[in-house]
Amino acid sequence: MAVELKGLSDNARKTSISELNGRLADSIALVLAVKQAHWNVKGRNFIAVHELFDTIHDNLRGHIDVMAERVQQLDGVAIGTVQKVAGASGVAEYPTDMTKAEDHIKALCERYRDHGEKLRSAIDATDEAGDADTADIFTAASRSVDKDLWFMESHLE
Repeated sequence: MAVELKGLSDNARKTSISELNGRLADSIALVLAVKQAHWNVKGRNFIAVHELFDTIHDNLRGHIDVMAERVQQLDGVAIGTVQKVAGASGVAEYPTDMTKAEDHIKALCERYRDHGEKLRSAIDATDEAGDADTADIFTAASRSVDKDLWFMESHLE
């Protein structure tokens, strides 16, 4: 039996499900890119960068669950299989031949900037559609991505 959320139009629900699944695919692709970097990073400040990647990975994972659960609340289907994510994500493919910490940080920063932009677009789309709760979910994710981007960029100074 579906949860009936009063006060949400069908358009708001459909818009939110679409935006949530899009950002879910990007978040899953990004979390895997962070793990690729985490597993393969080497160089100066290794332990600090290795632990930073653990932290930003955990931050992303928390938002992934919130987004997927919101899709369910809206009576949608959260799409998160590897095959579907690979086809739906707009995150640039992550290189598998890097080891230098600075290279990994730069590559992740590029992807985080793009992800933050898409999250901000999703905030606007879901808010305009009338789903402030989903917009809040995207706002929290955006704030977290921006903070993690700042942490990573600070390593490049």
